[in-house]
Amino acid sequence: MPILLLRGKAPCAAFLSSPSQHRRRAYWISARQNAGRVHATLVESANDTSRSAQLIQWLYNHGAPQQAVEIQEVVQEGNSLDITTAARDLKQGDLALRIPEHLIITLDRVFEDEALAELLTTNKLSELACLTLYLMYEKKNGKQSVWYEFIKELDRVQGRGLQGAKSPLLWEDEQVQEYLAGSPLIGEIKERLKGIEREYDELDTVWYLAGSLFKSYPFDSPTEAFSMNLFRQAFAAVQASVVHLQGVPLSKRFALVPLGPPILSYSSTSKAMLQYCRETREVQLVADRSYKRGEPIKAWCGPQPNRRLLLNYGIVTDDNPYDRLALTVTLPHADSLFQAKRAVLQQHKLATQQTFQLQRGKGLPEMLLPYLRLAHCTDSESLKQASLDTCCSAPISAENELTVLHQLASHLQSCLSRYRTTAEEDEATIASTSAGPRQKVAARLLRIEKEILNGAMREVQSLLDDSDPVEETGPSVIPVRLS
Repeated sequence: MPILLLRGKAPCAAFLSSPSQHRRRAYWISARQNAGRVHATLVESANDTSRSAQLIQWLYNHGAPQQAVEIQEVVQEGNSLDITTAARDLKQGDLALRIPEHLIITLDRVFEDEALAELLTTNKLSELACLTLYLMYEKKNGKQSVWYEFIKELDRVQGRGLQGAKSPLLWEDEQVQEYLAGSPLIGEIKERLKGIEREYDELDTVWYLAGSLFKSYPFDSPTEAFSMNLFRQAFAAVQASVVHLQGVPLSKRFALVPLGPPILSYSSTSKAMLQYCRETREVQLVADRSYKRGEPIKAWCGPQPNRRLLLNYGIVTDDNPYDRLALTVTLPHADSLFQAKRAVLQQHKLATQQTFQLQRGKGLPEMLLPYLRLAHCTDSESLKQASLDTCCSAPISAENELTVLHQLASHLQSCLSRYRTTAEEDEATIASTSAGPRQKVAARLLRIEKEILNGAMREVQSLLDDSDPVEETGPSVIPVRLS
């Protein structure tokens, strides 16, 4: 299905047209994954300049300095991808990427009025929606647009990162339900799609409000020019490409940077960041380590869990230290001790509905068991014994502790039972030569989520094994809810 904006001036085609067959093209003939790196052999044909060289030449023609990176096309498991690689050997501290401010698309460039930009993004549209609409109209200008070469590359990559998958916002609903079965990401996808639809419904309002922006486009109003489906595709592609700049005005904080993501690979552990330099008025990327020529350049994606990375960029990083799963505990209002428990919780800046984060290799959240012990107190005397100070928190009674641990184990087991695949099946999908990029990134995410849940389950089971035996008392009389 075509993605991003309109091809030429046709109202329902892709964002960018395909490159001419007479252009010189560079292909990576073989590619394999090894320790997170793509290794490939580059073979060039004999004519003209390659498509990637045209984008870099466009940068140079418009005043960009010499870059230490280049775009290489790789064929990975049958999928053709563009990636930003080192154009020469780089040392730690070298400037890998330098893009002048005038070659970066931000809201102040779109609106040329910071007040208008803030008004629209505060009351009507998100920054991403505004950038999306701007590029959709720029595409309709075809080769007359100053951004033509940049837009062409955005359409080429279609929001795909190095793993070759698009955001699940662009998957078929059946694929979302099948590949991500059991994951809380399914609910997040539905909410994000609803948000995109709400923004689509506001496009015409913004069109009339921002006359200073759209007067240069002799086209129909947005909802007449672009379908909801096309806007969704464009939005997802812009979302995968946008850079969040720090220390800049609000109108500059979301930026589309040539040679940046998604062709610039994101990493959860890299220390390199795309940053705005006030002195040179450009976005820079400083290498955080040495790179060999041809090696993919990586930048930090921020403290985002893999669910967010997959939703935004279509990638999953196996070494992500920010992965987590939410566990929410809700105290019932019908509990006769509800007010007393709330008072204790408020002293510790906790609420009667509290969310805890389960993480890989970090055990149970330190406040989870103390909170649950208090939640399951059945009388005032036991409530007095409940301590939320982690330094001195201890079981209140054998009965209370077993109630807490059994409920927690039951909840974790229920979460695990929602998945249709086992961890072993996920591993097989990841290693399969027949599985597609979407199946593989989904399997990577599910494997990590199950690892988090199984780790928590092992700790709970260990505590159960060490508990003093008591007579079974049945379900708790306090209907504390875990979700």
